[in-house]
Amino acid sequence: MEIRGKQYQMTFDYHTHTTFSHGKGVIEDNVKAAQAAGLSGLAITDHGPGHLTYGVKRRDIPVMRAEVDRLRQIYPQIELYLGVEANIVAKPPYLDVKPSERSYFDFIIGGYHYGIPHGYCVGNWLDAHGAAPSVTGRRLLIKNTDMTLKALYENDLKILTHPGDKGRFDIAAIAKACEETDTWMEISTWHSHLSVEEIKIAAKTGAKFVVSSDAHTPGRVGSFAGGVERALDAGLDISRIVNVISIEA
Repeated sequence: MEIRGKQYQMTFDYHTHTTFSHGKGVIEDNVKAAQAAGLSGLAITDHGPGHLTYGVKRRDIPVMRAEVDRLRQIYPQIELYLGVEANIVAKPPYLDVKPSERSYFDFIIGGYHYGIPHGYCVGNWLDAHGAAPSVTGRRLLIKNTDMTLKALYENDLKILTHPGDKGRFDIAAIAKACEETDTWMEISTWHSHLSVEEIKIAAKTGAKFVVSSDAHTPGRVGSFAGGVERALDAGLDISRIVNVISIEA
């Protein structure tokens, strides 16, 4: 794909959703879309089971595992993984995936969302809509950052999804933790985070970045242009994005 006069290619998309949470396609639909987009790798990462409205049903996790294993045999040309977008919460183990469930997943990605218990959701929502006093906003910054750092240091996360979304966070501290834990920081093409300014802050550390579609429909699997444009606006060296390559003419 040409972006600002140069050719770029996304190699894999490790953040996509299906009907097992609130996506619009089944797992195989995403696999077919990934093939059509020329991807070599795809992960199915539906929302963690702690979400009150659209988290994956815990009883469906083994079903998803079996389906991904079945499709691996049918589509050997694409590296297919089962992950989960765990929700960051403010109590141990700071993610909403139980230890007994983790063996079903090839890896775990995680991020902060509304709609979860023990996550300061009401306060963050009020703050985002200008309905919380400034002192509350400062306290939420500390609390949000603290639970995110604990989620990073006490778990093995592959990707921190849309850092900075739905609350106040200390991006510099989080980026340093991502560097130390080898967790990729997501530049989402579905959400506006990481923003240009957040990328500039995170780039001062040695953290790595990943562009994700966060696709909720099969047609968005492999979407990456908006993430690359944001990275370019921030002056980020594209080589620091693990799944985007620049193709020389």
